[in-house]
Amino acid sequence: MNDLTWVEIDKNALSENIKTLRSIVGNETVLCPCVKGNAYGHGLILSSKVFLENGADWLGVNSLYEARTLQKAGIKAPIYVLGYLGFDELEEAISMDLRIVIYNEETVLKLKELVKGRPFNVHIKVETGNNRQGVKISEILDFAKLCVNSGLNIEGISTHFANIEDSTDHSFAFKQFEVFNKTINLLERNGINIKYKHSANSAGTLLFDEVKMNMVRPGIACYGMWPSNETFISSREKNRLTTLKPALTWKSKIAQIKNVDENEFIGYGLTYKTTRSSKIAIIPIGYYDGYDRGLNSPYVLINGKRAFVRGRICMNIIMVDVSDIPEAKIEDEVVLIGKSGDEFISAELFAKWAGTINYEVTTRINERIKRILI
Repeated sequence: MNDLTWVEIDKNALSENIKTLRSIVGNETVLCPCVKGNAYGHGLILSSKVFLENGADWLGVNSLYEARTLQKAGIKAPIYVLGYLGFDELEEAISMDLRIVIYNEETVLKLKELVKGRPFNVHIKVETGNNRQGVKISEILDFAKLCVNSGLNIEGISTHFANIEDSTDHSFAFKQFEVFNKTINLLERNGINIKYKHSANSAGTLLFDEVKMNMVRPGIACYGMWPSNETFISSREKNRLTTLKPALTWKSKIAQIKNVDENEFIGYGLTYKTTRSSKIAIIPIGYYDGYDRGLNSPYVLINGKRAFVRGRICMNIIMVDVSDIPEAKIEDEVVLIGKSGDEFISAELFAKWAGTINYEVTTRINERIKRILI
């Protein structure tokens, strides 16, 4: 573990975001925040406990490992596994009383061997246009009957939108929702009634009452970030602008300050050459920690001022120019994402530097870096 860099998680921000989502969906809807990917980089156990203390009902994870970690931490809430479980993981999933997503006949037949008459809850994933996980509507009736005949309890049915957050045109999402409803109606006409129906991710939860049904699976909004600028614009156009509070701040320390003459190179590959006598601060953070090597003209914040990265980002080190921060000294705090003085580096700005999305930025912060609840 690198003790010279750490992530601070604002408990109040996490709490308020979940309470906001609860107010949107109401008390009768199951609120299942997704905590996969180390809670989008915010700390799996830490974030899960705050969510449950403030109105969440279930927790959504991707893997058996994440579910196991939560239960070992004493969490008793229902855990919904969104990712694929291998045949060799199913017996443990049954013993842990997890809710799992299914869409393969082979998985159903393996579960039939293992459940041996014990009740076990599964959620069928319906393919409506995203072409990831899911059962096609043409195959859904036979698949559901196989589940019932195999002794499984079809507790839920779900789908996932392909384009609800990347566009201000939501016509494709509603075509998917129409297919989803047709699937549910088909099953019900054939005597298969399912308790929980869910399709809404963060964007769906924030924008459209009609897709919330009786369970929602918000992800990034729980951590105070918007799924996309398009979602933010759509919410404003619909007069549904919700206040979300970013919860994550990523920090490090200055490890060294050195004077570098004009026309000297900095870092690997001789990619940066000083244009003046400079003061360069060494920060013990790098691409191993999640500080992306491909960032374009990034800066950090020291004493409320911008210090631009000079030279290539290394595995465990970056070099920043503190020539215009004369008060900077060894072990001063360095903000990589978050606020310092009047300056703010958002996950969205960091994502712009990296040519990616805010989801990836926070999720890729190395899991071994300590998360501190403040």
